[in-house]
Amino acid sequence: MSGGSKDDDVRTVRAGRRTIQVHRPGKVLFPESEPPLTKADLVGHYHDLAPYLLPELKGRPLMLERHPDGLAGPRFMQKNTPDSYPAWIHRAELAKKGGTVTHAVCDDEPTLLYLADQASLTFHRWQSRADRPDNPDRLVFDLDPADDDFERVRSAARRLGELLAQLRLPAALMTTGSRGLHVIVPLDRAAGFDDVRNFAGEVAALLAARDPDHLTTEVRTNARGGRLYLDLQRNAYAQTSVAPYSVRAKPGAPVATPISWDQLDDPDLHAQRWGVGTVLPQARKNPWSELPARGRGLGPAARRLRALH
Repeated sequence: MSGGSKDDDVRTVRAGRRTIQVHRPGKVLFPESEPPLTKADLVGHYHDLAPYLLPELKGRPLMLERHPDGLAGPRFMQKNTPDSYPAWIHRAELAKKGGTVTHAVCDDEPTLLYLADQASLTFHRWQSRADRPDNPDRLVFDLDPADDDFERVRSAARRLGELLAQLRLPAALMTTGSRGLHVIVPLDRAAGFDDVRNFAGEVAALLAARDPDHLTTEVRTNARGGRLYLDLQRNAYAQTSVAPYSVRAKPGAPVATPISWDQLDDPDLHAQRWGVGTVLPQARKNPWSELPARGRGLGPAARRLRALH
């Protein structure tokens, strides 16, 4: 960042052909970090991670998790894009029950940094893109542990990865920056949300049946009995999941981080392994480099799944 007013109320950062103003850059957003992390640090994170994050956001409607006064202040989830936002920020007006919502779509670095200046800590993305909102190109399994025992999460991820390999569905791993892992399957956008969610449910049910003492698909928290929850709730229209390299609103500013399958065996791995200031070397490893460029259809995988029952 460069030049601002004497009292440090505004600085500027160059993003492509635009100059983005960062207001109150010294505002502390993460007071418990050492040293405390400011809005300038948040904008710097997204500036550095833009080459890796933008391909994961491009074309997708967003829900923004904003903390204008940092973790110590109120949080609000923003779906609708205010008229006050610059006209050059892409928007997508999409149907909701009883009307529409105009979501921000982050297709470039100026938009990313503008939204960071709005204290958008976390970017939650749709599983579909705005041009075909009813057809997801991502299927997400959220491995949600009942406690902080990350070994259970590793075990569930290994089992799920093995099952998806049997179904010939390439999959990617990501720490959530919270407690668990996401297993993400790229799709070809041929199926609608209902079919994708039904397929995911069949996969999760088979996995849970193979290890009922440790895994469950039970939605009710009080019925899980301490087992790891195979959460499929994000596979529906207008539902979101945390985007790769997003900062989480937790002490220490952990970051949702893509990992390779080999890294699942790293003894230092946990859901908050990387954070603001430490994640860039991991991003540079391109941990999802082995994923095919195109997503797969679910038809052949569904036939293979039926044969396993």
